[in-house]
Amino acid sequence: MPAGLPGDSAVNNAANPNAGRPVIFDPLSGPKGSPLDRDPVGKQSTGALSTGIGIGMNSLFFTNPGGVAEAPQITVQKAGFNYNQEPGTKPTYAAPPPAGVVQTNFTDGRYMYIGGGRSSANVATPDKFSVPFVANPYVTGIALLAAGNGGSRDAGAGPAFTGFGMRLLAATGAVANGNAVAAGYTNRSGVGLVNGQSVFTSETAATAAPA
Repeated sequence: MPAGLPGDSAVNNAANPNAGRPVIFDPLSGPKGSPLDRDPVGKQSTGALSTGIGIGMNSLFFTNPGGVAEAPQITVQKAGFNYNQEPGTKPTYAAPPPAGVVQTNFTDGRYMYIGGGRSSANVATPDKFSVPFVANPYVTGIALLAAGNGGSRDAGAGPAFTGFGMRLLAATGAVANGNAVAAGYTNRSGVGLVNGQSVFTSETAATAAPA
């Protein structure tokens, strides 16, 4: 079933919610009409994920823990995260220092699902009878998606919708909720950011369809 946003109305959750509290969700079931959406009567709930590991649009990283000013990339790395990463994708890293700065984010379904989330019929011989299916990981449209605090759950033109991913970035000045942290990346934390504060931003470009 597509994801529902806590605090949004039942009518909005059955349509395309954005006003509730932020959630992150699976691209295969969270958006309306996604590959595993099997909810013909508009009930929403199971598309949402609750990881408990600090990834979400309301997770903030400060630049001066303990009163010691430091670069946002260092603060994020000390907290156990990677600066510039899109959660749910495969990162490659820029040469340090500082450590933990992502240079590129690749789509690889194995970072989200066991075996990459998909299997295909094994056409190889001679083992296609003993191993009838083989892993065929998704390579497009797979990342943790997010909605809430003004960010919409569904993107694109239905009936099969996609969504909006996240990227961990730092503000270069005061950024109100709903404003851009950087071009193409919006603060949906629900609070205003101060200079140097890092957050999982909401991407304004829709993800591709899972494939």
